[in-house]
Amino acid sequence: MKQYSADKIRNVALAGHSGAGKTSLAEMLLFKSGTTDRLGKIADGNTVCDFDPEEIKRQVSVSSAIAPIEWNGVKINLLDTPGMFDFAAGVSEGIRAAETVLIVVSAKSGVSVGTEKAYKLATRMNKCKAFFINKLDAEHGDFYKTFNNMKEIFGNSVCPVIIPHMVGEKVDCYIDLVNDKAMRYDPAANKLMEVEIPAEAADRIEEMKMALNEAIAETDDELMEKFFAEEPFTMEEIRRGMSAGISSGTIAPVFCGSAATGSGSQVLMDSIVNFLPSAADRAGEETVDGEKIACDASAPEAAYVFKTVADPFVGKLSFVKVISGKLTAGMTPINARTGEPERLGKLLCCRAKKQDEVDCISAGDIGAITKLTNAVTGDTLCDPKKVVSFKPTQFPAPSLSMAVVLKGKGDEAKIAGAMQRLMEEDPCITFENNVETKQQVLSGLGEQHLDVVVSKLKSKFGIDVDLIRPRVAYRETIRKKVKVQGKHKKQSGGHGQYGDVWIEFEPCDSDSLVFAEAVVGGAVPKNFFPAVEKGLQDCVAHGMIAGYPVVGLKATLVDGSYHPVDSNEMAFKTAASLAYKAGLPQANPVILEPIGTLKVQVPAANMGDINSELSKRRGRMLGMNPAEDGLQEIEAEVPMSEMFDFPTALRSLTQGRGSYTLTFARYEQLPKEKEADVIAEAERMAVEEQK
Repeated sequence: MKQYSADKIRNVALAGHSGAGKTSLAEMLLFKSGTTDRLGKIADGNTVCDFDPEEIKRQVSVSSAIAPIEWNGVKINLLDTPGMFDFAAGVSEGIRAAETVLIVVSAKSGVSVGTEKAYKLATRMNKCKAFFINKLDAEHGDFYKTFNNMKEIFGNSVCPVIIPHMVGEKVDCYIDLVNDKAMRYDPAANKLMEVEIPAEAADRIEEMKMALNEAIAETDDELMEKFFAEEPFTMEEIRRGMSAGISSGTIAPVFCGSAATGSGSQVLMDSIVNFLPSAADRAGEETVDGEKIACDASAPEAAYVFKTVADPFVGKLSFVKVISGKLTAGMTPINARTGEPERLGKLLCCRAKKQDEVDCISAGDIGAITKLTNAVTGDTLCDPKKVVSFKPTQFPAPSLSMAVVLKGKGDEAKIAGAMQRLMEEDPCITFENNVETKQQVLSGLGEQHLDVVVSKLKSKFGIDVDLIRPRVAYRETIRKKVKVQGKHKKQSGGHGQYGDVWIEFEPCDSDSLVFAEAVVGGAVPKNFFPAVEKGLQDCVAHGMIAGYPVVGLKATLVDGSYHPVDSNEMAFKTAASLAYKAGLPQANPVILEPIGTLKVQVPAANMGDINSELSKRRGRMLGMNPAEDGLQEIEAEVPMSEMFDFPTALRSLTQGRGSYTLTFARYEQLPKEKEADVIAEAERMAVEEQK
């Protein structure tokens, strides 16, 4: 593919709800533009953008894919993003690299949660927005019902540009409101033919043109005056108003068609070229210092790494969007994060899995670089003489955690490296060793997300794992003060062992053991105090009920005795442990469970359901406050042990609109009726560790 200047490049992300037809639309545009010579289908597993084995198996997109096409002398970089919420990292990556987000909406199902999420994310990232109402060929597909639904939810910025004229339930022709013409798709000739505008569509066209003209008038004071004076806009004024409105966000143009039949696809590509902003207009970025870097090929090079692909055989592939200047093979820009130079390997123009080597990637364009040593998603590569750092993409935080159980021997040494590669590829994954529960914990955005990670571990790295519910880090403490003796006396010929201590155990407010001494008269020599403390420190790692660490415990050494010959540090350590084992069962020991502070953002209509769900999970309500985007925030305190499957329940109750944060707050006493289950689980853990 030849090089294009920034004014001849359009970077467009396809986003929207799962099943709306984003990948099918990308496939049709590739075919209609002549980029591919065959039309793939998701059901057949042969589409260009869904090429990953996981995508072919599941028949859904799990990551973003880049597919450039050429149309009327312009390069359009399509970024196909996933629709399922579990794979939201791909949506953030794709939208970050685009200037415009084309939100695909099904005419059959209308505005869905994924539609709203894509719109909000595009707005938050300050991207231009457009809509494509798809599936007009589907049974019960209704363009006008869907359009009115969009206007109701997203406001008057939703502006019709291409509308269908329906005869019965079939599209007879498409009407271009900007150019005042009608086009009918001819399947035999495989192209659009201009036809006369149907007379029966006059009223509908008038209504839609009024909405278009009103939106255009909003972009300029002079146009507003003409609109109120009922003077018609010229073609140039319409085009200028459309471009200005889309760029400013006051207009979100609506196109339509069918990705399955291809009708409307050529009009869509024409509209992308004619109305959507070029990279030269909108590809500039702001640095973390607030400096605005314009999209200028003659300026010092600055590029943003928006996506990383880790492959154990091919190596790392870093996808970049060049903001200014140009990147050439062999160049050594500075990585702004590390401060170190990065030697560029091969430069590639990627069409999904197909890779073509290129000489350079210029300002406004998207490409990939092989084998960057230290670069990760979010890094900035720039001229050593002008080091800049662009703002990082905000990715969703992981919400579902599972413990990893390795099936194969010897995989312990391999899994950390494999997970590091996968975390480079997907910023929404975390993996950690929990020292306390002795488990490796994998976290992601949902069950399917983690299932894909497990599949990739096996297919890419040969590591077979199971996922189980993670253990909870309980604690133990006491509720009563006791005074006990610990005496260790052993005679075995020659020197024996003798240690005798009296210790007071009492509750206190601390996260660890508090040791004190109040010995009088030298009953226990001072040089044995550290041994007594060490003996107790070793003991508090294991409580007397279920073996969990003991907190909130104060131990005061008050008395004891010693032998001038047989007493030693080991004897007093043993005596302290005997006192511990004798004293804690008498001190009313209890199990403590971790309590978290939960903040849930949900639509007002779902508040009752969420409150009921939290009550079932032993949650205590703290309050409710208005949140962003018209949502309500519920704040509560909940036991962490009850929140394992809360992400799944929240998604089900709110249809994916809800989100939450959960942070550890403190430990509280576990209800007595729950103790038996916790003790049984601790016993199972102990048996497993002995195997």
